[in-house]
Amino acid sequence: MKGGRFPAYGWAGLLGMVAVQILLASGSPIAATWLTPLMWTGYILTADAAAHVRGGEAWLVTRRREFPFLVLISVAVWLGFEAYNLHLRNWAYAGIPTDPWLRGLGYFWSFATIMPGVFVTASLLKTLRRPTSRRRPVVPLPTFPSALAFLSGAAMVTLPVLVPPSTAAYLFAPVWIGFLLVLDPINHKLGVPSLWARWRAGDRWAVGDLLAAGLACGFLWEAWNWQAFQAGGGHWVYTIPDALRLFGLHFGQMPLLGLLGFPPFALELFAAYGFFRAALGGDRFFGTPAPAAPGRSQRR
Repeated sequence: MKGGRFPAYGWAGLLGMVAVQILLASGSPIAATWLTPLMWTGYILTADAAAHVRGGEAWLVTRRREFPFLVLISVAVWLGFEAYNLHLRNWAYAGIPTDPWLRGLGYFWSFATIMPGVFVTASLLKTLRRPTSRRRPVVPLPTFPSALAFLSGAAMVTLPVLVPPSTAAYLFAPVWIGFLLVLDPINHKLGVPSLWARWRAGDRWAVGDLLAAGLACGFLWEAWNWQAFQAGGGHWVYTIPDALRLFGLHFGQMPLLGLLGFPPFALELFAAYGFFRAALGGDRFFGTPAPAAPGRSQRR
């Protein structure tokens, strides 16, 4: 069922993105400095409205009360990755405000768009697929692979902080996967939506939509970061070893090989949000169950 007219907040987001690009082209230092949070805010509003029009789940329509919580968890989760980066030193920020309050606002605002950006993209992508009733056979979910995944994930997120920084710089990839392997089995045990459970139940789209959303958002992150860099505004630069740069090929600032990290990162965000929502009693506060992974069973 389609969701009706395009919401006003979607038009505000779309017009805001256009205005930011015009200001950036005109040499506005404000647009250059704040490009990442401005563009992502506009994109989230626009994509969420588009998902609503197409009959998908729109956070700002069906889960409006929960959206501030999503924003806060997004910031908290990314601060965890920033803590890892203190040791791994895979990226650094440049062109950001020197005033500590403005710099803190920029960090908070940018980090607050990460989870919403991925989740609304997944919801929108789900609406672009042709509905189908075909499902793969249900496979029983054994305990051993879940336990093995948990132990493997725990090793992957622990090892990078135990080795010297010169070696740790090569080990950020396990972090992008490790927390997923730790959290998803826990979510399954807690009765929280689990990607592993959905996969074994025959619903491959639950994983596929998130993987596609991660890749799409990765291209947007890097495209807008490159724009900010070109304009001398706030941006990040990658300081990973040359051996990981795959013949010097890049998309924007990101070494081409690094783009492969965005799809599993989206799965990790979904698992992390489900875990923290359950741990903090989200059902009790919001009166609605945790958002399920995008898949066929959610199509209205």
